[in-house]
Amino acid sequence: MFTLKFRLFKKKKKFMTIISATQKVDSNIEKIRPIFPFTAIVGQEEMKLSLILNVIDPKIGGVMIMGDRGTGKSTAVRALVDLLPEIQVVADDPFNSDPNDPEAMSDFVREKFTNNEPLLTNKKKIPMVDLPLGATEDRVCGTIDLEKALTEGVKAFEPGLLAQANRGILYVDEVNLLDDHLVDVLLDSAASGWNTVEREGISISHPSRFILIGSGNPEEGELRPQLLDRFGLHAQIGTVQDPQLRVKIVEQRAAFDESPIGFRQKYQIQQQKLTNLLILARQNLKTVQISSEFRVQISQVCATLNIDGLRGDIVTNRAAKALACFEGRQQVTTADIFRVIPLCLRHRLRKDPLETIDSGEKVCETFQKIFNE
Repeated sequence: MFTLKFRLFKKKKKFMTIISATQKVDSNIEKIRPIFPFTAIVGQEEMKLSLILNVIDPKIGGVMIMGDRGTGKSTAVRALVDLLPEIQVVADDPFNSDPNDPEAMSDFVREKFTNNEPLLTNKKKIPMVDLPLGATEDRVCGTIDLEKALTEGVKAFEPGLLAQANRGILYVDEVNLLDDHLVDVLLDSAASGWNTVEREGISISHPSRFILIGSGNPEEGELRPQLLDRFGLHAQIGTVQDPQLRVKIVEQRAAFDESPIGFRQKYQIQQQKLTNLLILARQNLKTVQISSEFRVQISQVCATLNIDGLRGDIVTNRAAKALACFEGRQQVTTADIFRVIPLCLRHRLRKDPLETIDSGEKVCETFQKIFNE
């Protein structure tokens, strides 16, 4: 029996070594693999605006991007990585704990913070995690660390994707094809900001606050209303019909494929400018004001459209303030509200099950009546 366990352990250790080496190779590949610049994306302004607003204010609640095949949904989300500012995290903490916010700390870090023990910190890019459709619940939530269980005989927690995505972005491509049980896990974590794991005698909770970004093709089916409502914004994109724009997109893609590094260098200044704007907007967001009159009118629009719950009111206020801050203004205007309110409310309208999501025309008409615009 002991010999069998020892053989299993050797195989397990060898397997873990292979995985570790593979992960190192993958990380090196990611460092040298060029990403298409965000500022080089032609058109799709609604999608780009939604992503930028969520980076400025993560409490908006993420964005759902629905559109035809080959319209640059995944390209835009992955291009967002280059623009993400750095955040301060506790060193050697797998949960990206915030050293200045006790509510965003893991239990171990909070204990050290409470005891006034020094916390080693460093800066890192806001993490972005891809959630594959075939991921298991253990991989997403975390599970028992088998290596420590076999070598040391102790129960230890191995963090999952929700831990890696804390204070970052969780991206789900083809989210409308995701298994229902994983959808429920994402809903719980997105709503509470915490992930609780009960596995083989282990009970642990850790912070899991992330921007949930999903993309999908409406031809493959719509999302459940419970999940759709969790997304703060809903961006609809379509195939570009202007022949000149189509030619420009094809030429840019061909130039990037031919010389990715050279193509990125052409947009280096624009990329840095946009990154600086995002950092400044995140710092100044708390100073932006929205008048009480506008707040009342936003709620009137939501009530007139029979929006369930108050999430539509909250998201519209936040998105309008983020847009004003991004454009360097301290006060929200009606133009700001008009630009963001279709993104915030179109997917929350009550509709017939056979109908598709409204393009935003009904929301805009109601806005014009109440705001007298």
